[in-house]
Amino acid sequence: MNNIDKEIVFLGTGTSEGVPRVSCLTNDSNCIVCNDAVKPNSKNRRLNTSILLKITNQKTQKNIIIDAGKFFYQSAIKLFPIHNVDSIDAVILTHAHQDAAGGFDDLRDWTNNTQSKIPIFLRKVDLDVVKKTFYYLVDTTKITSGGTVAKLEFNEINDEKINILGQDFIPLNVNHGENYFANGYRIDDFSYISDCSYIPKNTMKKIKGSEIIVLDALRQGRKHKSHLTLEESIEIILELKPKLAFFTDACHDINHEEVNEFLEIISEKSNIKMQMAFDGLSLKI
Repeated sequence: MNNIDKEIVFLGTGTSEGVPRVSCLTNDSNCIVCNDAVKPNSKNRRLNTSILLKITNQKTQKNIIIDAGKFFYQSAIKLFPIHNVDSIDAVILTHAHQDAAGGFDDLRDWTNNTQSKIPIFLRKVDLDVVKKTFYYLVDTTKITSGGTVAKLEFNEINDEKINILGQDFIPLNVNHGENYFANGYRIDDFSYISDCSYIPKNTMKKIKGSEIIVLDALRQGRKHKSHLTLEESIEIILELKPKLAFFTDACHDINHEEVNEFLEIISEKSNIKMQMAFDGLSLKI
């Protein structure tokens, strides 16, 4: 694939509720992060975790999205014009929670105005959920109003490598809680795992050798049933030894600047560059 550039854009780096929390803004809260997040260009402002993969050559740009959650449309309004995204060539789902799939209805803007359909790639277990939460998108005969809805083409995937528009994606199956599983994805030497509480050994083997890893890090200190803490994620990064690591899916307990100062110390000791991702961050892969 000569003369092809690949770029990752972080459309969102926050949890399901996002940052800031409304309750922190309306109840005379002393929450430093949420009060900072409302300021222009604050890196503590976080929408639902999602990334854009841009694949460009001299003539075309292909745009593949991983996850389109509840705040996806807001992310698109802010970042799509900057990155010349005028179409969505595919959406890949990590899991069917609303912070990953809650924006499916908003995809109508594209299928109504710029393209005929959008392919969605997801596991059968996730399609079963979408059939309930967005029944009218899966079976358009059940549309109850006169309006149009997003025209989505659902494609079931399994644990095997998938190829979309000439690009391979390797599913990375991880625990997102004790009895629930989500996918991450490896794209060349870039591995992305946004919702995770534990990485099985077989998946660790698939990630091994990645030069860039993005990993869930909800907060510092207090453990969570379905997410990794920053400390747990750092331990995984130290084991996998990529050249560069970013942490995502952060709640309002993570202060971007302060945590990055802490990560700078860890980076110097480990010789692995680690930092918090932020909405709008872009990097070449």
